[in-house]
Amino acid sequence: MALRITKAELPAEVEEELIKQFGAVPEPFAVTAHHPAVARDSSEMGGKVNEWDRADEGLKTYAHMAVASLVGCGWCLDINYFQALNKDLDLTKASQVPRWRESEVFTPLERDVLEYAEAMTHTPPTVTDEQYASLLDRLGEAAMVELTASVAFANLATRNNAAHGISSQGFSDACGIPLSARPVARTDTRPVARTDTRPDVLPAESGVASTATGSGAVSRA
Repeated sequence: MALRITKAELPAEVEEELIKQFGAVPEPFAVTAHHPAVARDSSEMGGKVNEWDRADEGLKTYAHMAVASLVGCGWCLDINYFQALNKDLDLTKASQVPRWRESEVFTPLERDVLEYAEAMTHTPPTVTDEQYASLLDRLGEAAMVELTASVAFANLATRNNAAHGISSQGFSDACGIPLSARPVARTDTRPVARTDTRPDVLPAESGVASTATGSGAVSRA
């Protein structure tokens, strides 16, 4: 995927700090810097999301990666895998998120969270009452609210980045374990929550914010 917009020219001190922190200027920041208010606010939003601490960090990271894989945002998938390394999460599990349905490394709770993240990402969303109630019972109200908001933020970041043509910058090369590829095609047998009779419209299965980041800066994607 090729970048569809030029990168903004950043002040030298900002560019140097980003390169010092990440090894390269994150493309979401370079793109949104064309609109300083968007860059600032999206960065602040991502930072606030990363400060939430009522839900398990691993569950939120895996959920964000599941959203990125489904939407096709290689950048968010890449940076979140890199962040999993920095957060000392299980890289064997993180590396398998794109093919979580075929993998046997996830616990029942993790699998349900990944399925919930994908259900929220479908168009229209396919979250069911039973699915939500099952997670709520195990996570509790505060963690359920946080997980849901985190997945919603992941949708904002991944769709923003994918639309701009922002793709992986190779941050996760440091992880050691190669990131698995999402299966090319798969039959989805999950129930669809709907209130009308329109045909289902599901996101493409292939394609390329982190939240580790927002649409503008790396804070978690």
